[in-house]
Amino acid sequence: MEKQWKKTLDDGSYTVRTCGWSPPGDHPVGCGMILTVKEGRLIKVEGDPEHPITNGRLCVRCLTLPEYTHHPQRVIYPMKRLGAKGENKWQRISWDEAWDTIVDKINYFKENHGAESIVVFGGTGREACLYYYPLGFASIGTPNVCYPQSGWSCYGPRCAITDYILGAGYPEIDFAGHFEDRYNHPGWKAPEYLMLWGKEPLKSNPDGFFGHSVIDMMKLGTKIIMVDPRISWLATRAEHVLQLRPGSDTALALGLLHVIIKEDLYDHDFVENWCYGWDEFVERVMEYPPEKVSEITWVPAEKIYEVARVFAKAKPASLGWGLAVDQNPNGVQLGHALLAMIAITGNLDVPGGVTIGPPASLMGKWRVESRSNLSEELWNKRIGAEQWPAVSTALATTHPDETLNTLETGKPYKLRMGWFNSSNFITPTNSAQPDRWYRALQSLEFSVVQDTFMTPTAMAFADIFLPLPTFAEHDGVVLTHYGRNAVFAGAMNKALTVGETKSDLEVCFELGKRLNPKAWPWDNVSDFFTEQLKPDTGFGFEELREKGLYQPGYTYKKHEKGLLRFDGEPGFNTVTGMVELCSTLFESWGDDALPYHEEPPYSPYSTPELAKEYPLTLTTGARKYTSFHSEHRQLKTLREIDPNPEMEIHPETAAELGIIEGDWVVIENMFGKARMVAHLTEAIHPKVVHATHGWWFPEKEAAEPSLFGVWESNINTLMPHQHNGKLGFGDTFKSILCKVYREA
Repeated sequence: MEKQWKKTLDDGSYTVRTCGWSPPGDHPVGCGMILTVKEGRLIKVEGDPEHPITNGRLCVRCLTLPEYTHHPQRVIYPMKRLGAKGENKWQRISWDEAWDTIVDKINYFKENHGAESIVVFGGTGREACLYYYPLGFASIGTPNVCYPQSGWSCYGPRCAITDYILGAGYPEIDFAGHFEDRYNHPGWKAPEYLMLWGKEPLKSNPDGFFGHSVIDMMKLGTKIIMVDPRISWLATRAEHVLQLRPGSDTALALGLLHVIIKEDLYDHDFVENWCYGWDEFVERVMEYPPEKVSEITWVPAEKIYEVARVFAKAKPASLGWGLAVDQNPNGVQLGHALLAMIAITGNLDVPGGVTIGPPASLMGKWRVESRSNLSEELWNKRIGAEQWPAVSTALATTHPDETLNTLETGKPYKLRMGWFNSSNFITPTNSAQPDRWYRALQSLEFSVVQDTFMTPTAMAFADIFLPLPTFAEHDGVVLTHYGRNAVFAGAMNKALTVGETKSDLEVCFELGKRLNPKAWPWDNVSDFFTEQLKPDTGFGFEELREKGLYQPGYTYKKHEKGLLRFDGEPGFNTVTGMVELCSTLFESWGDDALPYHEEPPYSPYSTPELAKEYPLTLTTGARKYTSFHSEHRQLKTLREIDPNPEMEIHPETAAELGIIEGDWVVIENMFGKARMVAHLTEAIHPKVVHATHGWWFPEKEAAEPSLFGVWESNINTLMPHQHNGKLGFGDTFKSILCKVYREA
């Protein structure tokens, strides 16, 4: 990349090269952009053609960044609430006044009720993923950091499963992202087949994987296998599609494994040398012949045979797993089966297969290690840690469902202060039963919200509102997979200043220096990033600015070279030193050591009587190009593309219910209901419907009881609280019963 990252143009404007993160949502993909600023305003966003991953390609969310940045509804100064919560009465204040108030409140609660009486909530995808941990642990000093999605049902379960089965960081499709010469790297191979399981990366670009890399690899000959209840655009270009019943994923994975093992299509050398529990695993898999699996999944048995054979015979093959693993009470077993399939087919840590990283590196390692600021006595007070060791061992947070229980009951102690960092979770973004969370959170005596816009969550709970910048307004580092598989690190370069916003890290700094200065010895953000980067890269933040992007390269077959274990011995960093097809840890925590299919808590098979009243299976959460969870609803450009919350229904089913295209309908079950616009499509099974998530209406009344119409199309009111798997992970977001009818 060109060394000069900032240029002045003849008309007085200037351009800045940067990598995007969030807000607004971009996941940590680090999309390369050239931003043009004139007279203090961002006027143009272009893709950076020099960026070796994104190559100048941008989605509409990035292209509308000027509209987002300068939106008249955006909050760009600190504010304090006047009157009662929810009245929409606010007063602009200085940062000094905000800090004085916040510090006084934190000290009061810590001195009178203990640091554990404070809880920090963090959002998904945004930079807060790195910084809300140290905000809680190193700045405030509380052990209670909470991602409030029931069952921790986003990314965390996949990371935990990988840690326990492989002893490694996040497994990712090998899209040659580690290499400067990308697809031309002599050691890389294009996968012959790429299986995408519950994942549509063109829209989601999840956690550091640039979705359009799939298109690149298809041009190089890679064939796609899609596993999903919905037929997406990518599925129409796939070689094979397994359109399964929502929630039956684990049975399908075990059916594929049955064929691979029974037909002797597995990698004998890898199994014999690097896998633990083979005999027990084979015995379990033999319980799932394709004919039986077909009845469970609705996938024809012949397709299961066909796909198992082509995937196992492909050399190499890769697999990308999505939220279908996490948002499922049976998801731990699904993840276990998918990792086993990658391993026994010889596609783990090989060129064109699935890459793995360390459990944590760079800032990801620092994030978790910031808990060292807490005493063991205080750390042991973390909510849900004792009840759910599989969650608390891998993830340095509270158990989300237990956090709601604590808010409601005051046990084991009362939570009194909340900090909401980039988390708008009473909208249908992540929490199950958001109306229940809403009622419980009203018991908090004081709350701080960090965000870019006034959201329903901020309106309902904030006493102090702290304004966040967009990535165009501050310096930073984009780190793919939050350090769990750092494909690259990219420089976020500040292009302009809007109002008095402060980044997540700047807030940690300023609060930390007031409350716990020994944990924050750096003079500025640049010095902090330099200290994080230098041990692994040999250079600091200013050098990263000039490089634009750092790609570390990649070493394959690390298990053979002693690069995965802390003792330097060959093998995997697990209890047995091998890939655990039979998990020693799962068994010790009271679950089956081997993967198994278990029906969703509410399904046509597990609750047939209930299915008579609620005959359709609801799945939720598919991504859109126009929004990142609950963000972007204010933007006119994007609302013109997606003006309303939408549900998908098969034309035959719609006809039976008297529903036509564009009708407002109600989706209802035993827990709640939501109104949406019907879209008729043959891309979904007649017995299945899909609903979008993240909807609220910034154009509607802000004050209580409306809260921007947050309850009108809130699909998560249909999701029950704490229907987790045996280890505490997963919930029903991908599969639950419902009925649909035209709105009266």
